[in-house]
Amino acid sequence: MEGVRQIALSFPTVVFSALLILVAVYWLLVLLRLAPLELFEHDSLKGDHLASTLVALGFAGVPASVALSVLLALAGALTFAVELLVLRSFDWGLFRIPLGLVVLWATLALMSPPAAALCHALHRWFHRHAAGHRRSLLGECVAVQAEPDAQGWTTATLVDDPECSVRLHGKPESMPHAGERRVLVKYVADEDAFRSVAEHDYLDARTRLSRLHLKRR
Repeated sequence: MEGVRQIALSFPTVVFSALLILVAVYWLLVLLRLAPLELFEHDSLKGDHLASTLVALGFAGVPASVALSVLLALAGALTFAVELLVLRSFDWGLFRIPLGLVVLWATLALMSPPAAALCHALHRWFHRHAAGHRRSLLGECVAVQAEPDAQGWTTATLVDDPECSVRLHGKPESMPHAGERRVLVKYVADEDAFRSVAEHDYLDARTRLSRLHLKRR
């Protein structure tokens, strides 16, 4: 146990140790109904906020708090393993800090795909048991079931979970059509409905945004 404690308190593992303690406190508050499950969600994917970033990384369909918790847990476990098997075997001296920063970045990057896959497996559970948390559906792909009526209303089902349906409210310049695949990009609480864009437009926008961020770097 002493060895585990030393690893947990050594850099870079201590970063995840501290973050996971905060995560545990947060989930305790959620269980006590003192904190919201959709803590980081916004009504729209527009803007560079945490929820939209996680959706861009493939974490759509679950609350951002769940996605972040899974990612930190997996990355923390991998960092612990790296510290146990590699880092503690050598005296890195002053190089431990830059090396630790590299390890932090690498473990987050490596664990992002499996964490996203695990969250994807949880989609249906959240669709059934967290029906009131609609904002976490932003970024999900849906199949439009019928042509919209005169006011632009129609229904759609999630591509990954056809038993889960949502209401769409289209605008004249971006009206959904029967059989079309669209991505949910905005939740309108007063209407309990979603705005959406065509799937290919959404993917094209993500590609352009990724290229823009790369150019800025």
